[in-house]
Amino acid sequence: MMKLANKMTTEELADFLGVAKQTVNRWVREQGWATELIPGVKGGRARLIIIDKHVRQFVMKTPTMRQRHSPYAVTEPAVPYISTSESGLLPEIIRVLQNMTDNEQQQLAHMLAREGIRGFLTRLGIEQAIAE
Repeated sequence: MMKLANKMTTEELADFLGVAKQTVNRWVREQGWATELIPGVKGGRARLIIIDKHVRQFVMKTPTMRQRHSPYAVTEPAVPYISTSESGLLPEIIRVLQNMTDNEQQQLAHMLAREGIRGFLTRLGIEQAIAE
């Protein structure tokens, strides 16, 4: 189970869960979570959410938390699930793409969008048979 602080601002909880601050504010209202004013902040809008048992239970049921792995979970090595009917080339293409930097992947994506498959094959020196 992930460790939550005893008190968090809406921004902190939103960042932790990967949701909008407005979503957390809606949960506070709908779920009736206990909050307290942040000392020294004027206007009364800045509040800390008290992370009690009910808040923890709710947070643990959010999709973000369900997808996170427990620190005690045993991880298995990733196994590529490829159909035996697929070409032996596909795994090699995937490995090449995975080894490219983000910048290289972006450049390739832009080139493919700009020139299409025909331009890509031409740059590789591969002749494409044209159906007549």
